[in-house]
Amino acid sequence: MAGEEGVADSTAGLPVFLVDALPTGPAAVLDGPEGRHAATVRRLRAGQRLLLSDGTGGLAHCDIAHVESGALDLRVLRAWREPEPAPRVVLAQALVKGDRGELAVELATEAGVDAVLPWRASRCVARWDDGPRGAKALAKWRSTAREAAKQARRSRLPEVGEPVSTKQLAALVRAGAGALVLHESATVPLPEVPLPTEGDLIIVVGPEGGITDDEVAALTEAGAHAVRLGPTVLRASTAGAVALGALGVLTQRWRA
Repeated sequence: MAGEEGVADSTAGLPVFLVDALPTGPAAVLDGPEGRHAATVRRLRAGQRLLLSDGTGGLAHCDIAHVESGALDLRVLRAWREPEPAPRVVLAQALVKGDRGELAVELATEAGVDAVLPWRASRCVARWDDGPRGAKALAKWRSTAREAAKQARRSRLPEVGEPVSTKQLAALVRAGAGALVLHESATVPLPEVPLPTEGDLIIVVGPEGGITDDEVAALTEAGAHAVRLGPTVLRASTAGAVALGALGVLTQRWRA
């Protein structure tokens, strides 16, 4: 699928619905949960337009031909694939209590994060076990990312991975293109740190109680830079989104 000049302008503001695969022909049917949502919640009607997304960068601009019983018959106007942002930003988000973890995922997704790693930091108040409770908490983060991506009209869904330990996170830092540990005691501001132009850039956000000295040491020894975002201390639920905004300006991510 090839992109077209003016696609962004002609599709601005259109609702996005997720499908397993984009249509390969001139017609398509949107049914199932997404079709019911489009027909009964959004109350879309014939003649209106929407976007289909496969969640991996593929988009299809469609005209609604007919609506019936929670399913939409669509005419495909054009389809294309958006390039992956560079560098990719991976948020290692420490587990936080209550719904603040879901808020962190929601804000980061709206800000463009490419992947999220739940991090079992030492001072996490929230504890995800390896049983049903941990699986339920992870499912909430994944559902939050999915819905936030749709709300933000993103072509790509951020992957929410399995929880990682500090040792596992340090190994990922070593393998990545770069890493930033957001720390209120850091003396180096973010704009002074060299940033990669491609590959995975990992942002590490600690829990409510902060990142321990041992954790900072383990991550910086693996190649991460401890940085400060600004003069104020941010919450664990908002720091990732603020960092993503800064990276959008400091890299090519917002200039594609």
